[in-house]
Amino acid sequence: MTRPAAVPTVQIDNGVFRVTEWRFAPGAATGWHRHALDYVVVPMSTGRLLLREPGGAKRHAALTAGVSYSRPAGVEHDVINDNATEFVFIEIETKRTGGEAC
Repeated sequence: MTRPAAVPTVQIDNGVFRVTEWRFAPGAATGWHRHALDYVVVPMSTGRLLLREPGGAKRHAALTAGVSYSRPAGVEHDVINDNATEFVFIEIETKRTGGEAC
C-alpha cells in the first residue's frame, strides 16, 4: 500500500539543533528511516501514531499535545498517522553529543 508522505518543514537548522515540524494527513507516513541524532518530540496534537518497527513489529504510541518525550540516535521506524484527522508534532534533533555546553 502506498501512503501519502508526511510533510516536514525545517524551522531551524544550525550547528546545534535541527527543528522540524511534521504534518501528517490521515494515512500519511514518514517512510522507513533511522534517526542519526538524539531527538525530542513535542506533540502539537493528541492521538495515536502507528509505528512500524524492524522485524515487522507494529505498535501504537499514544501522544498528548504538549507532552514531550525523547529518544536516542539509532531508532528505526516508519511513523503512520492512522487517525481520521491531521496529526502534527515538532521534532528537535541535537547535533551536540553528551557533555557539551550550549
